[in-house]
Amino acid sequence: MFFSYINDMKSWIFFFFLSLLSADLLLWLDPGIDVEISSLVYVNALLLIAFIAFISWRYYRETAYIRQLALLEEETETDWYEALPDPIFERDEQVNDILQSAGISFSKQLSEVRQNTIIQDDYIAGWVHEAKAPLTAMKLVIDANRKDPQIRKIEAEWLRIFLLVDQQLYISRLSSLESDYVLERVPLQEIIAAEVRELMSWCREKNLAIEIEGLETNVVTDRKWCRFIVRQILSNAVKYSPRDGTIFITTRTEAGGHCILSIKDQGAGIPDHDMPRIFDKGFTGGMGRLHNTATGLGLYLAKTVSEKIGIRLSAISTKGKGATLEMGFTMENDFDQIRR
Repeated sequence: MFFSYINDMKSWIFFFFLSLLSADLLLWLDPGIDVEISSLVYVNALLLIAFIAFISWRYYRETAYIRQLALLEEETETDWYEALPDPIFERDEQVNDILQSAGISFSKQLSEVRQNTIIQDDYIAGWVHEAKAPLTAMKLVIDANRKDPQIRKIEAEWLRIFLLVDQQLYISRLSSLESDYVLERVPLQEIIAAEVRELMSWCREKNLAIEIEGLETNVVTDRKWCRFIVRQILSNAVKYSPRDGTIFITTRTEAGGHCILSIKDQGAGIPDHDMPRIFDKGFTGGMGRLHNTATGLGLYLAKTVSEKIGIRLSAISTKGKGATLEMGFTMENDFDQIRR
């Protein structure tokens, strides 16, 4: 900050040295004034020391307001404009007035945006709930007419619509996940079995087999949000698996006490250049472009939720040899220890 201040004051510094030089030349060249060189050097030294002291004093005085503003910036309070430092000079008071006006204006705009967002979220949530009613009625009709071979095709399309509507419902709840977060000890077998049943019509459509091994482990997590993550991963595995393929669901326990749930498909895999971006919002990749139903939201939402509820989500893939998505659970959740 000191060098910035000196840069701002360079015109005054230049004026001082120019005035000092002019006075020296006048005293040196005027024959009517007899001044010893030693006396001239002494006077110049005194003036220079006095000027440096003056500049230093003015620096600490004039930058005090800026330093307090910098400290306020680090605190990042919501109503920062109410905590502005007391002005020292009139220009500081003018800056305060401008900042306060801007802060109040931005707060009003932010409040309007938040209000519009709440209204939009409420509308979407209401629409999703309304859409689920006819979907439930359709499901009852499908279950009552399973003997009809055409019903299987209808059920597969119904499932696609249901998953999209359900995904939108979870998106609308995502911002309030912290208030809808319940930790409990959950058997992985229950979570996987429930999601496999949900996607069974897709599996039958593509004649997919699902091999499950070693899911007797209990993990500490939020049941509902964990199921949502598994649903996104499992639906991707079904979508990209070849006909008559197999999806492998297994678990293992690492040395640090982490339980790793792996979901592996036999699809085309993920190219190396796509791997760093598979969890990015809206990214569909090369395989996604071949499937027009890809939205680029599934893995993004799974990653977002997993970070919020303490699940480590990662991907392993070799092109042409399928992809494996792994969910890492702690056997004893840190938050659960604190809560007890």
